[in-house]
Amino acid sequence: MRKIYLTIILAMGLMITSCDYLLDIEPEYTQDAENFFDTPEDYERALVGVYDLLQTSYLHIWIGEIASDNSIAGGESVNDTRGLHEIDNMTHGGVNTELRDIMRWNYAGIARANYIFEHKDKIDFEGKDQILAEAKFLRAYYHFVLTTYFGDVPLVVDRRLSLSEVSSSERTPRVQVYAQIEQDLIDAINVLPDQQAETGRITKGAAIALLGKVQLYQNKFGDAAQTLDRIISQNVAGYDLFPDFSTLFYVVNENNSEDVFTIQYSGQQGGDYGCFVCLQGNPAVGFHGVRQYNGPLYGDGNSYNLPTQDLYDYFDGNDPRREATLLDIDAFIAAQPNSGDISYAVGAGGHTGYYNNKYIKRLDERGLPDDDLTSPLNYRVIRYADVLLMAAEAFQQSGNDDRARTELNKVRQRVGMPAINSSGTQLLQDIYRERRLELSGEGYRFFDLVRTGRAADVIQGFVPGKHELFPIPQVEIDLAGGNWQQNPNY
Repeated sequence: MRKIYLTIILAMGLMITSCDYLLDIEPEYTQDAENFFDTPEDYERALVGVYDLLQTSYLHIWIGEIASDNSIAGGESVNDTRGLHEIDNMTHGGVNTELRDIMRWNYAGIARANYIFEHKDKIDFEGKDQILAEAKFLRAYYHFVLTTYFGDVPLVVDRRLSLSEVSSSERTPRVQVYAQIEQDLIDAINVLPDQQAETGRITKGAAIALLGKVQLYQNKFGDAAQTLDRIISQNVAGYDLFPDFSTLFYVVNENNSEDVFTIQYSGQQGGDYGCFVCLQGNPAVGFHGVRQYNGPLYGDGNSYNLPTQDLYDYFDGNDPRREATLLDIDAFIAAQPNSGDISYAVGAGGHTGYYNNKYIKRLDERGLPDDDLTSPLNYRVIRYADVLLMAAEAFQQSGNDDRARTELNKVRQRVGMPAINSSGTQLLQDIYRERRLELSGEGYRFFDLVRTGRAADVIQGFVPGKHELFPIPQVEIDLAGGNWQQNPNY
């Protein structure tokens, strides 16, 4: 949706998210409902505002990898984004900038969606049902992020909460949050088209895929298999695996047949370190770059989210995804004809020798200054390979090993790896293994380990009964008048 939300809601003075409170969305020069929602264009502009909070997805790439065995925090020092280092070490608590941003920014997205639903009946016009369907998808996605991170969270639907109401609100049981997410997605599926004329807008396939993922996260394996099979068997949108995995994460290959739910970014607007939520570029890409790098292909960066030796060793040496996923910087330099002229620096925040090669700054993909923050590289929230692997897991868990192997081996065939012929428990382990091989660097690993009960076995410092969820930011507990209890053992 790059064409739409580059003209973000800033231009009209509507619903800018305050940094002072997670549900405070009206700025000094706000327009109220009495002089807004009078035309179809007003609803469209409000929807742009709901989409805009997707720009903060770089945090999911970081936290989903750094909290797992896939990567370390890295950066200039342990005091540089201290919250990421605490998550890396499993020492995070209720005072954590990154976790606070996750809560506030996703609730801001929900509040913007609810602002539309408060006034959904003010006028009628052709196309309003699709605007509401897209808003429901986005509200479902923001709620899904919140409950995945924090468990029970206040469920806010169809209206914004006044400040007086916040102090008396309570956290909603997770099962109810999931029920609302599923209902929003079902409603969206019934309206959304299979394809959109404007790149980046939510489609029926994206909503089906997210519903299948939500069901998988609840261990509703039969439902998830049935839902995800709608994409695979019907496939009206023409989803397919991109043939060249090695260049899949290049800007030139964006918005291809593998994209199911993709967040669009642009390098055409500058940015600064004072407001990451204001960015139109993908900051993860620059932050993942090699510190003070001077050489071919790559741009320099801040050496965040550094893959581990354990992840590198996990790959078979013949698997082309290893090189596509991890940049071995020393091996890369040694292979260059002018290797003696290439240099880079190591940050005090840690060094593994590897960099996230999927989301990394390349010289021909740089945006406007500061180009650490303005990469045009999109974030693939759900791609077709993930759909196939989720379906494989759901089919195996619901007793259909044949179908599970079929979907699993489609992913392996794309990269020339031999077919898997296992069954039962071993097949499930093979599917889990394939998820790490296929999706590393994309922000899924920690949540995969948690939802499948494997986190304590592989994440150093992980405490069962505690680290399955992240702590509620203490400032939000305080602002809610102490009515929100902290998650267990924090």
